[in-house]
Amino acid sequence: MLGNSMVMVAIILIINIVYVTFFTIRMILTLKGQRYLAACISMIEVVIYVVGLGLVLDNLNEIQNLLAYALGYGIGVIVGTKIEDKLALGYITVNVITKEYDKNLPKTLREKGYGVTTWEANGLEGNRMAMQILTPRKYEIKLYQLIKEVDPNAFIISFEPKTIHGGFWVKTVKRGRLFS
Repeated sequence: MLGNSMVMVAIILIINIVYVTFFTIRMILTLKGQRYLAACISMIEVVIYVVGLGLVLDNLNEIQNLLAYALGYGIGVIVGTKIEDKLALGYITVNVITKEYDKNLPKTLREKGYGVTTWEANGLEGNRMAMQILTPRKYEIKLYQLIKEVDPNAFIISFEPKTIHGGFWVKTVKRGRLFS
């Protein structure tokens, strides 16, 4: 009896991890505007959900099943977000303010494929160089590392743009020539 009980707990745990992982990825895809892929994933997700919930409801008197369901849900959120981090869907805009006005940094970044706009800014301690950099999320960490190599004290803020339109960089991305 104990063996069957542990098998049931394991099945419920695994089913819920898979379900919530799909749920998390579907939500992220929906937010990124990939509705058709999100719809396909949701069909798989709902089947997994019904099976897992059915197992719990059929054995509601077994508290360990409910605990496995809850634990699987939490683990599924973590797994789903880890997968999304690896997929790194979409783009980010990074605003950088460097202490020194280094004309080579924008050139270096552009040569590596980043979209860079620069301007002179004035801070509390004098002139600075401000840059706005657009990049696919999968190159975000490399961009930060490159900036920090040149200016370890650079002020960096990043955000995800909802809409991107115009400019040479967008055309380059659409032609698949970026970072090649």
